[in-house]
Amino acid sequence: MTKLEGVFTALVTPFNADGEVDLKAMERLLEDQLKHGAAGFIPCGTTGEYYAMTTEERRHVLKFVAEWTGDKVELVAGANGSSTHEVIEHCRTAHSLGYSSVLLGAPNSSDPTQQELIEHYKAILAAVDVNIVLYDLPSHAGVEVGFEVLDAFAKEGRVIGIKESSGNVMRAAEIVRRYGADYHLLSGADYLALDLFQWGARGWVCGSANCFPRQTNAIMRAALAGDYARAKAEAIAVA
Repeated sequence: MTKLEGVFTALVTPFNADGEVDLKAMERLLEDQLKHGAAGFIPCGTTGEYYAMTTEERRHVLKFVAEWTGDKVELVAGANGSSTHEVIEHCRTAHSLGYSSVLLGAPNSSDPTQQELIEHYKAILAAVDVNIVLYDLPSHAGVEVGFEVLDAFAKEGRVIGIKESSGNVMRAAEIVRRYGADYHLLSGADYLALDLFQWGARGWVCGSANCFPRQTNAIMRAALAGDYARAKAEAIAVA
């Protein structure tokens, strides 16, 4: 079972001057993240600019991160796309490379209804043996992963968490109130991370960790220990 606790670095995708994925730079990045205590990696997510990468580039990155990391930390593959069919193919690729969990928001540019979004996730679960971490980012997707969707999968053991990036702290609080342990709540908005930690998030999908691994992991450790004053002091020191 994937443990969604701690800092999950939303990895950037380095490219070299020739426009190719720079694996040496990726290796240095992974080493730096591990040194400072990252709990997991999420390659090919929004921060990794999956939408600007070819299918082969995405596979190349996922394969490298999985092989380099081994069992050192938890891995969640970014597998989003513009259609259910495309997302299923990305999920199959991730699964074949050893990823047991994927991060999935609403399909790009399709503006699905909540029922259509439920059917989208059901189709993925039926097609591929992966766990799903839902990704709520309405500013990009155009729609929320709303409570109707969360209700539908609250007792589905393979929908394990939600990355909350809506910017709405009260929505995060309501997720905890409604569902308790049914979903792992992860902060997906760095500027609201401290607030979400106080409402029960024990994981942080963090883009800032690419640049500030020591500081973000220090913030997370303090929050996990319940020392929010220290977590706030660490965050102020970064700012």
